[in-house]
Amino acid sequence: MATRKVTYSLDETAVDLAEASARRAGLSTSAWLSRAARREAVRQGAGTAWGDPASEAAADDADLAAAEDEVRATR
Repeated sequence: MATRKVTYSLDETAVDLAEASARRAGLSTSAWLSRAARREAVRQGAGTAWGDPASEAAADDADLAAAEDEVRATR
């Protein structure tokens, strides 16, 4: 698969989660982020009708809060 070098800004928690998850998966952080982005886009229905934005936003907020709690518990 072809790759393209891009620059994005991530909050500290997202970086910590991505780096820790990449290590556990035996991947580079870039490879892990690429895989996670593809997975999330498909999960949200990329390429189809996008569903209910309000429900998806609430679910995303809950996922973020749970992930941040997990990171804090491992520090």
